[in-house]
Amino acid sequence: MGTKTLTCADQQCYHCGDKVSDNLYQINQHFFCCLGCQSVYLLLRNNNLTGYYTYNNHPGKKTGEGIADLNYLDEEIIASKLLDFKDDKLSIINLYIPNIHCSSCVWLLENLYRINEHIIVSRADFMKRQVRISFLHTCISLKELVMLLKDIGYPPVITLQDVIKDNKEINQNGLIKKIAVAGFCFGNAMMISFPEYFGMAEFERKYASLFGWINLCFAFPVMLYSGRDYFRSGWFSLRQKQLNLDVPLALGIAILFIRSVIEIVSGSGAGFSDTLCGLVFFLLIGKWVQQKTYHHLSFERDYRSYFPVAVTRISAENHEKAIPLAQLKVGDRILIRNNEIVPADAILLKGGAFIDFSFVTGEAEPVEKVLGEIIYAGGKQTKGAIELEVVKPVSQSYLTSLWNNTEQEEDRVPFNTFSNTVSKYFTLVLLTIAFTSAIYWLLQHNSYLAWGAFTAVLIIACPCALALSSPFTLSAVLSIFDRHSFYLKNTASVEKMAGVNTMVFDKTGTITSINATELSFNGSLTTAEKLLAFAVCRNSNHPISREIVRVLEKELVLPDLPQIRIYKEIPGSGIQAEIDKNTYVIIGNAAFLGLTQAMDKKAQTYISINGVMKGSFYTKRQWRSELGDVLHKMQARYELHLISGDTNRDQEALEILFPKKEYLHFNQSPSDKVNYINDLQKTTKKVAMLGDGLNDAGALRKAHLGIAVSDNINNFSPACDAILEGQSFRKLPQFMRLAKQGMNIIYTSFCISLTYNIIGLYFAVQGTMSPLFAAILMPLSTVSIIGFTSIAAHVCAVKNKL
Repeated sequence: MGTKTLTCADQQCYHCGDKVSDNLYQINQHFFCCLGCQSVYLLLRNNNLTGYYTYNNHPGKKTGEGIADLNYLDEEIIASKLLDFKDDKLSIINLYIPNIHCSSCVWLLENLYRINEHIIVSRADFMKRQVRISFLHTCISLKELVMLLKDIGYPPVITLQDVIKDNKEINQNGLIKKIAVAGFCFGNAMMISFPEYFGMAEFERKYASLFGWINLCFAFPVMLYSGRDYFRSGWFSLRQKQLNLDVPLALGIAILFIRSVIEIVSGSGAGFSDTLCGLVFFLLIGKWVQQKTYHHLSFERDYRSYFPVAVTRISAENHEKAIPLAQLKVGDRILIRNNEIVPADAILLKGGAFIDFSFVTGEAEPVEKVLGEIIYAGGKQTKGAIELEVVKPVSQSYLTSLWNNTEQEEDRVPFNTFSNTVSKYFTLVLLTIAFTSAIYWLLQHNSYLAWGAFTAVLIIACPCALALSSPFTLSAVLSIFDRHSFYLKNTASVEKMAGVNTMVFDKTGTITSINATELSFNGSLTTAEKLLAFAVCRNSNHPISREIVRVLEKELVLPDLPQIRIYKEIPGSGIQAEIDKNTYVIIGNAAFLGLTQAMDKKAQTYISINGVMKGSFYTKRQWRSELGDVLHKMQARYELHLISGDTNRDQEALEILFPKKEYLHFNQSPSDKVNYINDLQKTTKKVAMLGDGLNDAGALRKAHLGIAVSDNINNFSPACDAILEGQSFRKLPQFMRLAKQGMNIIYTSFCISLTYNIIGLYFAVQGTMSPLFAAILMPLSTVSIIGFTSIAAHVCAVKNKL
């Protein structure tokens, strides 16, 4: 036997899959349709990246005419608007790449560092068609980076407008086209199948075979075009040795098509072409409704809903006022205190900036900034107070991606949601029932019922309704929380709330309000010394320091403040500052000032100037509104604990509020708080930690659920799961109760979906249920689940007075 010689007409392009023309390009027995595809292959081969072709057949896209002139990317002003972050060496950028379409694309884009060593890391987001790249701009420019992406067949769409949002809407056109094809074929197949349904006359029976072939022609585009995403998703899942919910859907579609082909070709029956078209059509309608609904929910939950925290704005008259972050505008002058995070890209106007960008780049070394230099959002000031001028709106700053930066949470224990837990077993159970029913009828020598039962089981038990119950319920709960100034990071945080059985509270700034405090001073301070105390405390973000500033500001006529040369704040202890080379100020607790015992039992903060003790501050802290009622409502369901860095001077009052005095702990350092949370978790308790987000940052991160309580400060921390405005603290019991009720709604909707499946399966395993009828019921059940979860969530909100 001779060997067939392959010609270009027999081949597809090894890179993109297009038909190879007479103008043949060939390397290593691989054929290419054009020089561009061949060039991409050579580039990947030379960098040992041919694994790109092992994950999918023909994963590439044909290279077009390329990107227009990219010289504008060398302009610093334009490049700065495109970059999310830039320091002396590192730049970070998010690029929209519409050519991302499969797992091979993701693999290649996350291995860019192997092509150019100056690319530090790249992360692809398949759903958003985005890639996030960190690179050394001193070695590779933005223009060179874009050219590299273009050379490997992934040119980014670059515009100063919001292209990501626009392209989301454009990308939906592909689904709409598939729905249109499936709907057209379904309608015509149904029309041609009417004679079969209602009985054929002698004349019509002559054309039965023709009708079958026409229906098969309608089934082909539905199978190969409209339904192909289910096969891709199912195949990808199997290659990952997993079973997702698209596996049974793809199997049902394939079997309907195969049976139709066999019956029509053999003339043994009319086939199920109309059923196939109807199934895919209704599945796509359900997917379209799901995507549109999720789009609506994600719009409601943008970053402004998550972060309505405040920032201190300085007016033209040098008055300082805390304003919501949403009101921050370009040109505003803001004050950033020690350990506060810069909320928007801004220019340094005054003070010594020593910025910790660890939340942004992972680099622990703080970076010193000079006057006039841009400080990017997300950096944390670590050396006194600074004044900045905002140069970019918050919506365009790095803050929007900081909150959802999952790279900062790699050490956290993964949290399995209810949907993820159930879906692990759903597909296996479904396939078991389908195969069991098919085998049973085959053993009864009834292949017709075997195939009918098999396909009906796969269709009627579609998990679409189950998959939607959790996100729709939890998203409804999120929107209710948002309206009442309680901002959760994501829907999983609601499930974490529902599982909590232990509540741990910080004291200062959490169960007490900085807006309702009376400050007293025991000692003597001159006007000049008060001015020194004001200048030092102004740099601190601690609640007591802010209260000292608030009180002294009313007593003083503030000229130019003295310049602080050296500033050091030790969390939980106090502040050391050097002013004018010969003036030293120490403000803190007794131990920090070297006192063997407290001079005043009421005192919590002492002040020493040039080694001379000047007196002590003490506050009569007022509890938050309805604190007693909040704790009383929660003590029946939760263990209530208090861990505070303050002294025990309020212990008697707190023993009345908290049910068990052994759960009250004082003089706790930040590390003590983390260890305390860890000890509780070792006893299998699900812990929620409420703190002010500063000294409690470690405990907030360690807890199952971390809630930062915020009044008038930028108390931002990416380790938190939620931010609660102080004015809404009194609603905490309602929030916790609604979270639990939200999970009950999910369980109820799951039972409803399961009941629907059981009833449907009863008929499906007998082979008496039409697959088309099941496909119609599937989206109807989905709509009913969505309606039930949304209405039930809002009914629960009304009952909780939210």
